[in-house]
Amino acid sequence: MSWETTYEKWIGKEELEQPLKTALEEIKENRTALEDCFYKNLEFGTGGMRGEIGPGTNRMNTYTVRKASLGLAHFIEQQGEKAKKRGVAIAYDSRHQSPEFAMEAAKTLASQGIQAYVFESLRPTPELSFAVRYLKAYSGIVVTASHNPPEYNGYKVYGPDGGQLPPKEADEVIEKVNAVEDELSIEVRSEEELKNEGLIQIVGEEIDKAYMEQLLKISLNREVINEMHDLSIVFTPLHGTANIPVREGLQQLGFTNVTVVKEQEQPDPNFSTVKSPNPEEHAAFELAIKYGQETDADILMATDPDADRVGIAAKNSKGEYEILTGNQTGALMIEYILSQREEKGSLCSKGIIFKTIVTSELGRVIAESYGLTCEDTLTGFKFIGEKIKEYEKSGKHTFIFGYEESYGSLIGDFVRDKDAVQACLMGAEMAAYYKKQGKTLFDALDDVYKKHGFYKEGLESLTLKGKSGAEQIENLLAGFRADMPLEVNGQKLVVSEDYKASVQYNVVKDEKSDIHLPKSNVLKYQLEDGSWFCVRPSGTEPKVKFYFGVSADSHKNADEALVNLKKSVMDMVHERMQKVAQ
Repeated sequence: MSWETTYEKWIGKEELEQPLKTALEEIKENRTALEDCFYKNLEFGTGGMRGEIGPGTNRMNTYTVRKASLGLAHFIEQQGEKAKKRGVAIAYDSRHQSPEFAMEAAKTLASQGIQAYVFESLRPTPELSFAVRYLKAYSGIVVTASHNPPEYNGYKVYGPDGGQLPPKEADEVIEKVNAVEDELSIEVRSEEELKNEGLIQIVGEEIDKAYMEQLLKISLNREVINEMHDLSIVFTPLHGTANIPVREGLQQLGFTNVTVVKEQEQPDPNFSTVKSPNPEEHAAFELAIKYGQETDADILMATDPDADRVGIAAKNSKGEYEILTGNQTGALMIEYILSQREEKGSLCSKGIIFKTIVTSELGRVIAESYGLTCEDTLTGFKFIGEKIKEYEKSGKHTFIFGYEESYGSLIGDFVRDKDAVQACLMGAEMAAYYKKQGKTLFDALDDVYKKHGFYKEGLESLTLKGKSGAEQIENLLAGFRADMPLEVNGQKLVVSEDYKASVQYNVVKDEKSDIHLPKSNVLKYQLEDGSWFCVRPSGTEPKVKFYFGVSADSHKNADEALVNLKKSVMDMVHERMQKVAQ
């Protein structure tokens, strides 16, 4: 029998054919995985460098951390000896490899003669921002992947003001990072040797105390807290860094009835009690809600692993715990802070509120009702931090509050990034204030809606991983630019904004004007009924995000308008993607 006949005989048999198919599929999958590891380098996006932990140039590992740190070192060296002596503050969260990556960053910097201050144990991201300012360091690093799943880690860089690096400086650091040709050949000296020479210093307690002193100053109603000290609070740090500072802050303010979710109290890099350690995800509140029901809690609060985001839940009109959106929490805080300042005579006429372009318009309406300015920034709290610095220098405006829809806010500018510890303290104070009036936070929110209008927002995301996913996202944005949607959800387009081209186009007037914000690959569309939607690739995840906003004269009408807008836009998106795929 010839070999050809033997081949034809066996290749047709199911017992051989299926293993061959399986082997080919495995080869294809492994090749795709390998391409995804090496098709590009980790880059700084809106939230810095972030990726899955593992080997490869597009993964978080010792070598990519050293490469990023060496690039930062070369950037600092360019600023002169004073910058090197001022050094870099370094913090890390509870994720896999976070302490090790933090020390690798410190060793890389110190090996270049740059002073490194490393926290003795895990700390919140906002405390790192504070530490940069407190130590008068030239830069800061926090090793965290924020609210991402357990397989991720990340690396964020901060400037001398304690804010994340703005685009210009970030580009300069990236240029230095990209100039490092072989991360495998970067040499670092031993930790022990660098510590003995004082180039690596361990920090902690002194900065903790200074940070806490500033946290307590944001309170507007200590007398109310004293009266309502037994407010029932349930708090969960979701296995992250906020456990100690939030509990201590609440205690020092005077709250005496704080229950911590025991199962989620201790650091756990696997975040084993939740599918995702993200307070934006309602599933993350399951245990907190259980605790709330058992204790009849007035407020539930959950922070993400690095404590820059907080989710808040309270009882709704049905007596059930409902999680506030980031937009709702922000609106409540603006109304509370401005009303209390006005009442106490401390509301500055030059006060300013910052929000991002994808955050609810309700914040602007509230601010303007108190005679204040509300200014938009690009998505990413680095841009809010940059604006705080700008107006602090010019004296044109006085910062009062900044927030974004993704559960991040800032009250006291001693930090220059979003601060969930601050938000927890203010959230508890608000709950105490309204409870004294016989109201829940949802009652207070309803008052805000009745006073300013019924605003509702939504978010949809498409996850598209790897090289092919990045290409799909880019093609989708390019398609929107080439073919502007002139009618959506039965509403005509009024204004389109292309932040990459820095152009606003008024469709009705057929007029173009400049957008005075940094360039960003974002598109926003405003419709004739006041509704809007925005398309934005995530800077830290393999996602493209779609943001939606509507307003109406009632909850019911706003809810219906939001559902219809989301469906209309997402149907259009899927149709466009299918055409490209064909």
